[in-house]
Amino acid sequence: MAAASTHYPWYKKEDTDAFFALFQNNIANFVIIAITMLGMGFPSSIVYGQVLPGAAIAVMVGNFYYAWSASRLARKENRSDVTALSYGISTPVMFVFLFGVLLPAKQLTGDAELAWKVAVAACFISGAIESLISVIGRWVQYHLPRAAMLGAVAGVALTFIAGEMLFKTLEMPVIGLVVLGIIIVGLVARVSMPFKLPTSLFAIVVGTVMAYLIGDAGSERFSDAFTHLGFYPLLPNLAWFEGLGLLFTGMLAVLTVVLPITLYNAIETMNNVEAMEAAGDKYDVRECQAVDGAGTMIGALFGGVFPTTVYIATVGAKWMGAGRGYSILNGAVYALATMFGLIAALAAIIPVSVVAPILVFVGMSMIATAFQANDTRYYPAIALAMLPYFANYVMTRFNRGAGEVVSDISSAIVVMGQGAMFMAIFLGAMTVSAIDHQFRRAAAFALIAAGFSFVGLMHAPELAFNAAPEFVMGYLAMALLFAYFSFQEAPQNAGSK
Repeated sequence: MAAASTHYPWYKKEDTDAFFALFQNNIANFVIIAITMLGMGFPSSIVYGQVLPGAAIAVMVGNFYYAWSASRLARKENRSDVTALSYGISTPVMFVFLFGVLLPAKQLTGDAELAWKVAVAACFISGAIESLISVIGRWVQYHLPRAAMLGAVAGVALTFIAGEMLFKTLEMPVIGLVVLGIIIVGLVARVSMPFKLPTSLFAIVVGTVMAYLIGDAGSERFSDAFTHLGFYPLLPNLAWFEGLGLLFTGMLAVLTVVLPITLYNAIETMNNVEAMEAAGDKYDVRECQAVDGAGTMIGALFGGVFPTTVYIATVGAKWMGAGRGYSILNGAVYALATMFGLIAALAAIIPVSVVAPILVFVGMSMIATAFQANDTRYYPAIALAMLPYFANYVMTRFNRGAGEVVSDISSAIVVMGQGAMFMAIFLGAMTVSAIDHQFRRAAAFALIAAGFSFVGLMHAPELAFNAAPEFVMGYLAMALLFAYFSFQEAPQNAGSK
């Protein structure tokens, strides 16, 4: 006799706590996106009418899919305690797209709409790459040193996130420093805030109130906030298609950021799904990577510019006893909040200097994670991988005039900044391999770096054959050096056996 089917509820009280935990994370990302893009000079019509609706579509599609996936798993295993995977915009990837794609595109084109279209195309390509990575994701994770990848991301965090946002923090010194102090006490020192409020929420409330009391933020912000309330339809557009043409004709350097951060996103999904398996719910990693890629691509079709991923917060939802209801509710709420301008209203009320210290902490966390997630012997590799983005930061701040402006400092700044993410990963990978005395592997990474330089993915303004001959020669020389030490060690290893 067949066992009775276990009832898997659409919603239960535990889903409420899980929803608010996920809601807080996503709402922070949406508000940060709005405030940051407006601060970069993107018009509200693009931010509220295109980017946020596109992001909401991606979040809605992914959450609905993972709610269905949870019900499928519940039926398969005849369980009622299955938790749906949390889904949303990856915070580290969001910052890389903000400061590594949108900002350089805006500075290089000088046109907000063109920059947005380039970013939409980059987002679409990122989704397509992640869908393809679902086939080879584990192979990439195995062969790409974690220290190299996280070190490269930490370079972005140091320059464009923590550093840039510290500048923004100090534009309102009294308010910014107080909010930064709250962040240090609450998030770094882990001291509870009054009324048991989340630290980020408490910091935003205190900072915003101070801004209006001191007079650094005028009452016109409230009136501006209400002007953003309205109806923003979730409609597809052809920005991604137009952006592809722009991307492949004059903005190929952007792709040097997209590929490595997409690898990071795919591995983040893999790690989070594996964490859920340890907690008791086994999902197919390859399916989740494909779904994350598809969700990103769908969001881009509606004007979104930020890749999405499975969240580590899923394990927290599992501990809370959540099911699929919180995921369904999260997708629906973000679609409605974006359509009626509620997120736009919040972004208009809160000054940039109030949110900036939170982003400083995010950058600090990303840098700290790069070190904490690796053995101490790999710290030099992480540090080296962080450096190329210093050059990229200087280069992008001076736009097309960077070569002339920084020539008195060093002629290498611009060429080092071109393809900085690839350079960071390869230098980090070579250093990790050398630390492990895997000199043949180090030589292989040097040869790949020479190939990337030859076609212009690194150290060149555009794709071309023999685009950076001096760097090709340099990396080939490094490969020979590593090969020499590989042969030197071979007899020693044979003798020790």
